[in-house]
Amino acid sequence: MVDAVSEAVRNARSIPARELARGFSWPECPRWHDGAFYFSDMYNHTVLAVAEDGSTSVFIDARERDAATDVEVVLGGFGWLPDGRVLVTSMHEKLVLVWDGTALETWADLSDLAPGPINDMVVDADGRAYVTQLGFDLFNGAEVAASDLLVVEPDRSVRALSDVGSFLGANGIAITADGTRLITVEAFASRVEVLDRAADGTLSNRRTFAAAPFLPDGICLDDEGGVWAAMPGSGYVVRIVEGGTVTDAVAIPLESGFGSACGLGGTDRRTLYVTVGLEVMDFAKSRAEGLASIWVADVAVSGGKNRP
Repeated sequence: MVDAVSEAVRNARSIPARELARGFSWPECPRWHDGAFYFSDMYNHTVLAVAEDGSTSVFIDARERDAATDVEVVLGGFGWLPDGRVLVTSMHEKLVLVWDGTALETWADLSDLAPGPINDMVVDADGRAYVTQLGFDLFNGAEVAASDLLVVEPDRSVRALSDVGSFLGANGIAITADGTRLITVEAFASRVEVLDRAADGTLSNRRTFAAAPFLPDGICLDDEGGVWAAMPGSGYVVRIVEGGTVTDAVAIPLESGFGSACGLGGTDRRTLYVTVGLEVMDFAKSRAEGLASIWVADVAVSGGKNRP
């Protein structure tokens, strides 16, 4: 597989990256919103905001919630409702929570639909949340199993999107700027999938956008139809266009960690933010060591109004 990655990036534009901040557990789900950058510091039970100089502040704080429950509170994908509140997944509680700036409350319970931890999420302009799930208990050694995408409608009703087929580890998920396509990765099949999306949020016509040269994790979209995908363990974050050509590659030194997810931000959304972690399986070790980091790279194409 390493040879496949090397071959895939051989003719790609090489873009240098630089470290912006360090000192986190396992970082995920980078987001740019209203002129600021955020990410989930998963095993520290927080979502952090990161300034241009790399300094951080707590944006969403679930530490008290974690202390009050027997289930590890790991915050995953998040996005903003039209009224400014924030939805965020709690992976092992199998809940979508809502943050009003002060407290976390349950927005939707997905436990009846999720056999394993829920994962990433994208929220559309109407407040509809599409949620990916692992589909099996990865952290306790269960075998890979397929599962459905889930949706939380604006009225907070929930359902499984079984009509578009199941996925082997759906992970990063995004919506195009015009709202007409939803894109997600099927991590354990190493491919990027695309679905057409109607004005009412209905999904249809699922097909493969591109094969990925290595297991894909978090993604983001740009204004020329490119999909940036982090590929933890490969040493690269790559830009893939429909059909599978890798046009750009950002190398992340493996001694610094695994690139887990990426997001386009900055004033023109031409800064690629990459979350880089070293320990994903041992929550306590990840917290204690605090070796994870955020890297940035300057890219050619803007993220525009693509979500997240």
